[in-house]
Amino acid sequence: MAEMRERARLMVSALSIALVLAVPLAGFDATSQDRAPSPAPVTAAAPAPVPAAAPTPLPSDAEMERFLKQAKIVKTKGTKKGVTDSTQATMSDGTLTHDAHIQTIDEYKREFRSTMGVELDFRDSWTFNVAGYKLDRMIGLNMVPVSVPGHYRSARAAFTWWVDDFLMDEGDRTKKSIEPPDKPMWSRQFTMMKLFDELIANTDRNLGNILYTKDWRLWAIDHTRAFRKHTTLKNPATVTRCDRVVFEKLKALDRATLKKELGDYLDDGHIKSILARRDLIVKKIESLGPAALFDR
Repeated sequence: MAEMRERARLMVSALSIALVLAVPLAGFDATSQDRAPSPAPVTAAAPAPVPAAAPTPLPSDAEMERFLKQAKIVKTKGTKKGVTDSTQATMSDGTLTHDAHIQTIDEYKREFRSTMGVELDFRDSWTFNVAGYKLDRMIGLNMVPVSVPGHYRSARAAFTWWVDDFLMDEGDRTKKSIEPPDKPMWSRQFTMMKLFDELIANTDRNLGNILYTKDWRLWAIDHTRAFRKHTTLKNPATVTRCDRVVFEKLKALDRATLKKELGDYLDDGHIKSILARRDLIVKKIESLGPAALFDR
């Protein structure tokens, strides 16, 4: 009898153990045993804006002009971008050493064909680089590097101050989807560059000649294919806003002043066309009302 009771006790214990083992532990997934948990889905993050750095103090325009006219060329190399032959030169005046962009192109074609179509009376000239710089300063834009006339290997040329603290060009910014740290400031600069291109009838603004320095200042370079003689705006829709100071200086431009400042680089037809396009720009901005003006 005792033996039967002991046998029954053992059977009950075995049944209890079996029941415990049959119940899964709370929160335990049997299908996940010996398997690492699945990682959370990863989404590609947008590139972070490149922060602006403090600008490097620059010499005055007059000091840059003097340097470019008087300094000696130490060494040269070809530039990596651009469709016209140009040179990057290291120059020194004994105190300062700095690079310059030298362009000697001065080409005329009665008819020029490109992917953009046919252009009559085509001109690609270093003289327009100097004219672009001078006109930029006349209207208070300050987005075009200093450029002066000179001679390089017996040819006349434009010597342009090489942009300091270069960060990237617009092509790099677009390709890498980099956002500027201050979008409103960037937008104002871009708007003013487009307005200037309409004023000078620039046919060759591209992603490679829009430069940014480390403080995110925009520099518009290479204007050898500007100053066409048509009297209409190529893209009037891009004229949407204007810096208040630039606007007042635009309105003040006159033939006599343009002739005095730009006469060595532009003829009467160029100057007449500038003034005609200026009138259209002023009219467009005035039609948009006070909201179209801003202060940089």
